[in-house]
Amino acid sequence: MAQFIKIYPENPNPAAVKKVVDVLKNGGLVIYPTDTVYGLGCDITNSKALERIAKIKGIKLEKANFSFICCDLSNLSDYVKQIDTATFKLLKRALPGPYTFILPGNSNLPKEFKKKTTVGIRVPDNEIALELVRQLGNPIVSTSIHDDDEVLEYSTDPELIFEKWQNLVDVVIDGGYGDNTPSTIIDASGREPFVVREGKGDISII
Repeated sequence: MAQFIKIYPENPNPAAVKKVVDVLKNGGLVIYPTDTVYGLGCDITNSKALERIAKIKGIKLEKANFSFICCDLSNLSDYVKQIDTATFKLLKRALPGPYTFILPGNSNLPKEFKKKTTVGIRVPDNEIALELVRQLGNPIVSTSIHDDDEVLEYSTDPELIFEKWQNLVDVVIDGGYGDNTPSTIIDASGREPFVVREGKGDISII
């Protein structure tokens, strides 16, 4: 059964964050808050954990469109090809914030994603998520905990999330109520950025 760990977003307790990071480093799955909906994530470098998430979502790992949660733009070149100045300025304007940017992936992508030409990058405006990535030292691969074929909205109450997911994951973070509007997805992998899905982020930013 999963651990249920309370962390306050205004000032995340480093010891509590470390406890979650240790679980991630050991291949665990974590449900954590972002600036939009709660996410399900694992360490980007752990193949077994990636397989577990794909299995939970009922998809083949190589076909999965997971996001990479980063703590800032400094590690962008680890997984993303060189982007032009206009795209970089757009990212700087929007992030941290409720956006997912689809960008051209490079040859450093983890082997599970080698066939992909693009990657979804997220820098959420949520200190818990950012602190997890900082302490982990590399991105978290993430997907939302919403199930596309359910009529239900995204789960927003951490206690209800825990009830539903406690036997599937290793930690559920209680970081307060989540949102039920997902991130805005912007495809910036081509010549002109365009909105793939309008969510919480304001699209006039483009």
